[in-house]
Amino acid sequence: MIKKWGIVMSLKEAALSVREKAYAPYSNFKVGAALRSTSGEIFSGCNVENVAYPEGTCAEAGAIAAMVAAGEQKLAEVYVVASSPQPVPPCGGCRQKLAEFGNRDVKVTLATVEGDEFETTIGQLLPGAFDASHMEDS
Repeated sequence: MIKKWGIVMSLKEAALSVREKAYAPYSNFKVGAALRSTSGEIFSGCNVENVAYPEGTCAEAGAIAAMVAAGEQKLAEVYVVASSPQPVPPCGGCRQKLAEFGNRDVKVTLATVEGDEFETTIGQLLPGAFDASHMEDS
């Protein structure tokens, strides 16, 4: 679990907190993502821009990398937040990354910093996802 000042944080709190640490000097579009693994642990990530576009990384990718680095590989829930007029969806690459580590029915909450939320699933974000079953005869 993510703790701040000794207090266990929710996915929403973790995503909002890590969003503040985003490195976005070019776009000023800060994104935070937090995910819960099937063990119950929470991992978070923020976007990190680079002057040599597109060499930056997305918040969702950072959270997934933190989960994998901790030895876990299965998503139970995801929360993504940004300062945008409506809840911000993951990019196409991050949708594929989420599909790699989570079942189609895994809940994904997309949110704004003002508190608007939209609940969906990995399967709804990426219908017809490419997965390992497509490579069975390889």
